Amino acid sequence: MSSPENSGHADVTLGRLEDLPAPYRAELGALNLVPLWPSLRAVLPPGKPAARTMATAWSYEALRPLLMQAGALTPIEKAERRVLVLANPGHGLEKMQATPAIYLGMQLLLPGEWAPSHRHTPNAVRMVVEGVGAWTNVDGQKCVMERGDLILTPTGLWHEHGHDGTEPVVWLDVLDLPLMYYMEASYHINGTRQAVKSGRSEQRYGQGGVVPTPAYDQRQPDYPLLRYPWKDVKAALERLAADDPALQQVQVSYVNPATGQDAENVLGFHALMLRPGQTLQLPARSPAMVFHQIEGAAEVRVLDAVFALAQADTCCAPGYSELVLRNLSSTEAAFLFIADESPLHRKLGVYEVRDGAAKMPVGPRPV
Repeated sequence: MSSPENSGHADVTLGRLEDLPAPYRAELGALNLVPLWPSLRAVLPPGKPAARTMATAWSYEALRPLLMQAGALTPIEKAERRVLVLANPGHGLEKMQATPAIYLGMQLLLPGEWAPSHRHTPNAVRMVVEGVGAWTNVDGQKCVMERGDLILTPTGLWHEHGHDGTEPVVWLDVLDLPLMYYMEASYHINGTRQAVKSGRSEQRYGQGGVVPTPAYDQRQPDYPLLRYPWKDVKAALERLAADDPALQQVQVSYVNPATGQDAENVLGFHALMLRPGQTLQLPARSPAMVFHQIEGAAEVRVLDAVFALAQADTCCAPGYSELVLRNLSSTEAAFLFIADESPLHRKLGVYEVRDGAAKMPVGPRPV
């Protein structure tokens, strides 16, 4: 039996806009009308989406001097957030996006500085890259920032950054800003310095498998855990690897401990461990992905690109692309932070994993 994809009429060459008489095109334009058929293949390409996202890498060694120079050139009062955006050339540098839904930026905070309080509609996380002494105050909770820590600043929550240390602190910002901007839902509101409340979320929700009983904890915030310390995440990966030596993909996901769902509602966040000398092949999935090297060194192969990532380097891969990851050390494990668009794809019903054959993600197929 022929499949529905191969049955019916063969694909045809559609008419071009230029084939239509100029007066007709002008009349359509005057009424804000556009003929679909000349652009149909552009918006509905055969087989898989036409990706603008290019496999791209950003070297921390190369960008760090420019980030420090930005600190000398622009005081925090003139910047609010002193950031160099990791822009994907496939989308155009002016779009300031790494993938269709992910914005990346390296942010610098110098000793004694305060990045003022604000809140905004895009969801954000901070992956700490280097330095000690900085903190992020999220809705009154003061979160210490140490290398490898993941700190959430979900949509609508007040947050500010401060630095009480002596050396520069840098972190990687990951936001769903491109999506919010495309939906015309992106805006911010400025605030004043936040009072620090008692309690730390990693103390209340930091033990796997147990959470405060709702009857005794009436607050029940939507985002109960705001700081995921790297020391705990790394220990979880090492325990997972030791518990199952045959496990190929040693990976954990950052989740909301009260619900078990993704830590935030648009982007997904994960940490991956590659054993010494390990090569790991990942299937082609619909969401785009970002890889950031926390410890060690790894090679990322995607499409025709090969990226050798040192500590603090970052790269991105378009959706529907097979990936091969390789630990470049034969003696030490490598650890990567991953951000992807999988929660968004699942909510929209378009998430899929491909095994070599084109698949549609939803619905029974006609017979």
